[in-house]
Amino acid sequence: MTVPGTLDLFAGPGGWSTGLRLLGLEDLGIEIDPTACATRTAAGHATVCADVSALDPADFAGVTGLIASSPCQTFSTAGKRAGLADMVVCHRALNDLAAGRDSRAALVEQCRDRRSLLVVEPLRYALALSPQWVAVENVPATAPLLEHTAAILREHGYRAWSGEVNAADYGLAQSRRRALLLAHSDRLPALPAPTHRGGAVQPDLFGSELRPWVTMADALGWPRGLQIRTRGMRRAGTGGNLFSADRPAWTLTEKARSWTVGSLDALAHTWRQLTAQEAAVLQGFPPDYPFQGRRSTVFRQIGDAVPPLLAAAVLDALCGTEVTR
Repeated sequence: MTVPGTLDLFAGPGGWSTGLRLLGLEDLGIEIDPTACATRTAAGHATVCADVSALDPADFAGVTGLIASSPCQTFSTAGKRAGLADMVVCHRALNDLAAGRDSRAALVEQCRDRRSLLVVEPLRYALALSPQWVAVENVPATAPLLEHTAAILREHGYRAWSGEVNAADYGLAQSRRRALLLAHSDRLPALPAPTHRGGAVQPDLFGSELRPWVTMADALGWPRGLQIRTRGMRRAGTGGNLFSADRPAWTLTEKARSWTVGSLDALAHTWRQLTAQEAAVLQGFPPDYPFQGRRSTVFRQIGDAVPPLLAAAVLDALCGTEVTR
């Protein structure tokens, strides 16, 4: 197998890959979902359709960079959050990997959701492959596990940072908070400087003017005044199911397939569903990105993907020209 310089675990439909492509670079993605693999193939991204946890990292020896966004469903507020109960098991697995023991087969049986333990795969591959740099992204609830991973990488000679970012600060028309782990073998990882900011436009610490957050309406070319209902046609109430398109979208998940777009004007009661193409643009993909599968499957791929704009900004700051070709 010819392995490019960057290996992307849990590659999904190609969020990280599209971000790399914005930098003029490519990767090899590993993804288990056949429909996401079909999307990646249609988009021209090199792909191994397989289970990350079942592969031997040694098969990918020689990579310079490692990217990983393990499945977030067990930790996400959009799911049942069984991962929170599995945290202790995940921490134990990380400690065992750091000590040279692979206890995943035994520990996975102790998890309420077997997918929770996939969060340790970035460390397993990093310790086996010793890449020059590592970039991991996940939902904020996984932050303690990412910090634990960062601490172990520091013990193995890396300089590492972990924390939280909002993709809206990098030009995405969506308020999307994510936990990041960045590690580099030669230098302290640097976060990209934000390019956008909510509220009034003002200069950053270096005197550069930050642009206002990109609104949903701006990204999609909509007129001002439109509203989004996140739960069909029910009235806005205590659940808070209504927001303005004249601001960044709420965090997209697969449930965005039920979002409807319309106006509260008494003379305009026409509401329609958000299209998959519009959701893709809100996630930072090109409007013609070739998502494969049924509508519900496409929305799941979009909601699970890393926003390419965030991916490109993070990787450019972390590695620059060292993101190998």
